[in-house]
Amino acid sequence: MIIADRISKHFNGIEAVKDVSFQVSEGETMVLLGTSGCGKTTTLKMLNRLIEATSGRIEILGKDISKEKPEILRRSIGYVSQNNGLFPHYTVAENIAVVPKLLNWPANDIGRHTDRLLEQLKLPANFKDKYPDELSGGQQQRVSIARALIADPPVLLLDEPFGALDPVTRASVRRDFTELPALKQKTTVLVTHDVQEALQLGDQICLMDQGRIVQQGKPGDLLLRPVNEFVHAFLGQQLEDISRIYERIRAQA
Repeated sequence: MIIADRISKHFNGIEAVKDVSFQVSEGETMVLLGTSGCGKTTTLKMLNRLIEATSGRIEILGKDISKEKPEILRRSIGYVSQNNGLFPHYTVAENIAVVPKLLNWPANDIGRHTDRLLEQLKLPANFKDKYPDELSGGQQQRVSIARALIADPPVLLLDEPFGALDPVTRASVRRDFTELPALKQKTTVLVTHDVQEALQLGDQICLMDQGRIVQQGKPGDLLLRPVNEFVHAFLGQQLEDISRIYERIRAQA
């Protein structure tokens, strides 16, 4: 479904992404995991040409994306960013309807699909006439997810979609997101720095450092067979922190 073949990105002579390759099968979720500045978001944005690759080849649905117009490419790819990316002067309904209108959907179809997604994402129907600044951060992110999914794109790109939310809201939005019927059979690439999130959501994980993929494979492969000390330390430290938090909570209960 997605093939990245030795893609790189240079900014003013600095290699932000270096010779990265991976494949994502249909219906699979691949996680780009790593610390801030490791190149994971740049890699993600090259998949829908928000950032143009300096070199290498990317295929989506069997097509070389460099030969497609970016605006046409993006209509077939759902995209959710950390800061939600909603248009502040559009209502919720207008934000969700952006891609369907470009695809010339009938107004009745847009309304029906909007109502369905709002219900699935636990948002009241009367939110359609509200503006983004009238919503909480979690509500805004739910609207952003609805906008990405309404046209039923086969590919979904998620750039730390839960990262700006507080822990309670983050857990709630993530749970509702993973239970969405519209996610079935979606091919997804998720960027995160959260190990627990990567292990929970990823069918495969690409752990990145300094613009390169250090190790990729199923979650169990990285946990049980780390290829070097960086992988062991990155995964192990975060999992140890989580374990300590759980132990402290249990001791206080």
